[in-house]
Amino acid sequence: MALPAWPDDPEILPLSSAPVPEYGTGSLADLLPTLVAGQGVPGFEQRIAELTPADRNCVFLIDGLGWEQIKAHPDEAPYLHSLLGTSRGGTGRPMTAGFPATTATSLASVGTGLAPGEHGLPGYTARNPDSGELMNQLRWKPWTDPHVWQPYPTVFQLADQDGVHTAQVSSPDFEHTPLTKIALSGGTFRGRLSGEERMDLAAAQLAAGDRSLVYTYYSEVDGKGHRFGVDSDAWRGQLMYVDRLAQRLAEQLPPRAALYITADHGMIDIPFDEQSRIDFDEDWELRAGVALLGGEGRARHVYAVPGAASDVLTCWREVLGEQFWVASRDEAIEAGWFGPGIDERVYGRIGDVVAAAHDDVVITASQREPHESLMVGNHGSMTPVEQLVPLLEVRS
Repeated sequence: MALPAWPDDPEILPLSSAPVPEYGTGSLADLLPTLVAGQGVPGFEQRIAELTPADRNCVFLIDGLGWEQIKAHPDEAPYLHSLLGTSRGGTGRPMTAGFPATTATSLASVGTGLAPGEHGLPGYTARNPDSGELMNQLRWKPWTDPHVWQPYPTVFQLADQDGVHTAQVSSPDFEHTPLTKIALSGGTFRGRLSGEERMDLAAAQLAAGDRSLVYTYYSEVDGKGHRFGVDSDAWRGQLMYVDRLAQRLAEQLPPRAALYITADHGMIDIPFDEQSRIDFDEDWELRAGVALLGGEGRARHVYAVPGAASDVLTCWREVLGEQFWVASRDEAIEAGWFGPGIDERVYGRIGDVVAAAHDDVVITASQREPHESLMVGNHGSMTPVEQLVPLLEVRS
């Protein structure tokens, strides 16, 4: 079935113009399956055709550092910038994060090798169809059984079962979180506080097996971007620091190793004015017929009261359709926003209406989401600045 073109209003963004992520060939969900396929782990195949197998693979994920940010900051990130030509197997091309381009969704895609429609973390917040409550999938509130919410094994677990030395090196705070359990567990978790300690330990873990799969993570680029914006000195300082961390890790690679530096999403600064920040809590048209507002400012899940889904879709499209791609649940699924397939248990977690930002704008909720509404840097949608992530490569 063809997607509707909305001929009655040529200003409405057609859904066919949304740049759908490269699921199956070049998204974050395709990285680990490609790496372990090259290590001979059964049940996996090479999805990212440009990558060459290595016995020892390390993935360094820098939260919030998209492709466009590295390109725009050669002075602050000279080492990472020098690696741009190595991205995606030497093609000099980025990967895509997946939709929405947000941490909980992306980390689940990385760790499980599945698109959001399968692993079932389709946004920052999403409705639990069983309880009717809005669940924060990053903070895991309110509580629900992690392995019911995401029942698939991780790539790390399957690689570990096949004898690959598997380790995650991250902040100790993340060791026992539900998101780690269902997305990044398998093998051993090594908690280290400082970035330098993580890089050194990741290199040591990489050398600890004939076949190794090591994941390490740094979050504060994203943190400073949310608080101060990617045009701030605080953010640039974090970029300079993480650039040195990446070089530190690269210089310690053991033989037969490949290091892949990537991210979970990019980020865009949104001005604090009425045109750029649309407050759902102050807009009676957008609130009409809405039971729950999920997702985040640039990738909204809208859950309608029973019987109102069609009216909510019409209203949101009329009010926002020049700035957002606005789709019904079934249209977003058919367009492939959440991947090639949707598990039955995931279907009701997706909004009756899904709104993805095209312009430099966010839908805030000043009363329901006071903290998030004050963020300078935002992400979530399918625009290049949010969606494109690097896959920089260093080999020993």
